[in-house]
Amino acid sequence: MKKKIQSRVARSEEMAQREEVARTEEMAQREEVARTEEMAQSEEMARSEEMARSEEVAQSEEMAATGLNVTVSHNNEKHNLYVTPQQGTSEPVVQDLAQLVEEATGVPVAFQKLIFKGKSLKEMEQPLSALGIQNGCRVMLIGKKNSLEEQVELKKLKDLEKAVEKIANQLEELNKDFAGIQQGFLAKDLQAEALCRLDRRVKATIEQFMKILEEIDTLILPENFKDSRLKRKGLVTKVQAFLAECDTVEQNIGQETERLQSTNFALAD
Repeated sequence: MKKKIQSRVARSEEMAQREEVARTEEMAQREEVARTEEMAQSEEMARSEEMARSEEVAQSEEMAATGLNVTVSHNNEKHNLYVTPQQGTSEPVVQDLAQLVEEATGVPVAFQKLIFKGKSLKEMEQPLSALGIQNGCRVMLIGKKNSLEEQVELKKLKDLEKAVEKIANQLEELNKDFAGIQQGFLAKDLQAEALCRLDRRVKATIEQFMKILEEIDTLILPENFKDSRLKRKGLVTKVQAFLAECDTVEQNIGQETERLQSTNFALAD
């Protein structure tokens, strides 16, 4: 009788243990499922937030790239201008607006006074959005046009300025090619000839800049052509800076050529 009772008790305890284990496993599974769902929700929220930020950035960049429509009033005339970012900026700045105003009205940038909501726009690198200028806003211009004679001279200077920019781009490419040789991107047996070609290119670039200076020197600008004289001075300064850069590049090419020759002589010995 006692053995039967003990056997029943043992079976009851075993069943209780099994039930406890089953409950524990079930609870663990539920917790694991809950954690998994929570992690999935967190990841989904993070992805949604990231996508929202990306879309917001894309919209901002699109707005900056599309530019602004601005109406400029000058001497009872209205000019509807579409201002886009220039010179590598991410959004239109005051300089971009001023340049368009000069083209539309003939009033040089140096003599413009642009006014928006009673405030003068003086900082040329300041974004228009930072000044509160949005699509459809109105800006007032105060300033006098140049005479027809000076406009002709300004046109010549602008053409020369564009020519300088093209030559400067050539100089930039030359610098990149030279840097590639220095960094070993070209086989050693080809470097001597490449340096020789670069030396010829930099000499041709110097000659082009010198011709620009000669053309600038032929311009005869009266004292009252203030804007033209100011632009000419700035252009001369810019060309002189590029010539100094050319001299540095030419010197560096010469030094690199000498170093290569010394290395080759040492290997030959």
